[in-house]
Amino acid sequence: MKLDAKSTIETGKAMLGIELGSTRIKAVLIDQDNKPIAQGSHSWENQLVDGLWTYSLDAIWNGLQDCYADLRANVKEQYGIEIETLAALGVSAMMHGYMPFDKEGNLLAEFRTWRNTNTGEAAAALSELFVYNIPLRWSISHLYQAILNNEPHVRNIHFLTTLAGYVHWQLTGEKVLGIGDASGMLPIDPETKNYSAPMIEKFNQLIAPKGFGWQVQDILPKVLLAGEDAGKLTAEGARRLDVSGHLKAGIPVCPPEGDAGTGMVATNAVKQRTGNVSAGTSSFSMIVLEKDLSKPYEMIDMVTTPDGSLVAMVHCNNCTSDLNAWVNLFKEYQELLGIPVDMNEIFGKLYNHALQGDADCGGLLSYNYISGEPVTGLAEGRPLFVRSANDKFNLANFMRAHLYASVGVLKIGNDILFKQEKVKVDRITGHGGLFKTKGVGQRVLAAAIDSPISVMETAGEGGAWGIALLASFLVNNTAGQTLADFLEEKVFAGNAGVEIAPTAEDVAGFNAYIENYKAGLPIEETATKCKR
Repeated sequence: MKLDAKSTIETGKAMLGIELGSTRIKAVLIDQDNKPIAQGSHSWENQLVDGLWTYSLDAIWNGLQDCYADLRANVKEQYGIEIETLAALGVSAMMHGYMPFDKEGNLLAEFRTWRNTNTGEAAAALSELFVYNIPLRWSISHLYQAILNNEPHVRNIHFLTTLAGYVHWQLTGEKVLGIGDASGMLPIDPETKNYSAPMIEKFNQLIAPKGFGWQVQDILPKVLLAGEDAGKLTAEGARRLDVSGHLKAGIPVCPPEGDAGTGMVATNAVKQRTGNVSAGTSSFSMIVLEKDLSKPYEMIDMVTTPDGSLVAMVHCNNCTSDLNAWVNLFKEYQELLGIPVDMNEIFGKLYNHALQGDADCGGLLSYNYISGEPVTGLAEGRPLFVRSANDKFNLANFMRAHLYASVGVLKIGNDILFKQEKVKVDRITGHGGLFKTKGVGQRVLAAAIDSPISVMETAGEGGAWGIALLASFLVNNTAGQTLADFLEEKVFAGNAGVEIAPTAEDVAGFNAYIENYKAGLPIEETATKCKR
């Protein structure tokens, strides 16, 4: 018998997902049909302490407790009841970073988030040693940089984990990590579904002269696949999450995951030959591969899905911020005229008008570099609009150039996958602010990567829903399905969203634009040197 939302919560059949994002901690409660029935949130910001981006342990726990209290309040307001127990729960968080602990469980150094770029020396050395691209933000880069810096705490490390791994450990007592999040600590072997043994051996040899008394495999969390047993909520863990004392111990907890993995789950993009693109303040694409790439590329990170398939990730620091700044200028102009402002209308009018422009933007160029862009080799950025006197300068081309720029760097990275590596993909799902104006961002991205793009309404539910679905997979996968099949049949049930395919004219136009864009990169580089 199908239960209503209130009965689902009362009988302990609901599943909870909590994700700690960069600016918001979000909780989503789902029913047995995997649909959201309640949610809570807490806003927070990282702090720059001694030159490093961090969140304090107090901020983590105050945030989690406030987020859960907000969820409880939402449940009480909607249904008039308390959450006493759950069928399952899961925790996800921003990936990578560095949380080292000693034998007693004390944090040895401030939590260093993915945002820190002080690991250049370590990342370069490890990329060369492993013959594998090791990004600045990965945990192994942070660890080796601390070693290169001769930081005294390194000798006392007993356990090294990510933010999701830390919270899961505190809730369950288990030092484990989902494979997707683990793949952002140290590279994963797709055959063994564990940390790469040859890379572990190379790293241990590299640091052997230091005589630390530990080897890297001893301090990393155990790798788990989606659906595997990751422990149960302890009495202490329940008290730490729900300070009201209502939540009971003994709830099964799924393997903790990273936000990239939960984004893949929330967009039904864990099957090989599928992918997703997140496009907001920053952007990234995740393409699930059938086999490894022929060689490492500095602009492509290799991670995994929550069930262990290899994923090629292109991460871009900039996406819609500069575009939004230009739209705000038009808002100001409208206010000057005394016309009431509806931002959705302004975005809709300008974005749709862009589609009337030339497919190659009439020669206009935009560089949306609010910050540096590693994919194009720039450590700093300056937002820049460039045109020649004989370019076709009109509003449609102006807006189209800025829309193209929002996914231009993403195209450069994905051209390697699709053109050089001949990667095949059947479906790519888009989510994020770029797709809010119906059809426009989709059409631009489809032209950029020459692939059909789907957008689903549910994609807006985000990573907290994704980790709730992984909690559901832990306890409701009674038929022994793969994660991909479970999502396809039990969650999305054939809902592939609305798809837009690229036109030959748009693809040719974007290709012409990107060649001009690449030729003009020295202009952007010069701007970073000349404009402070």
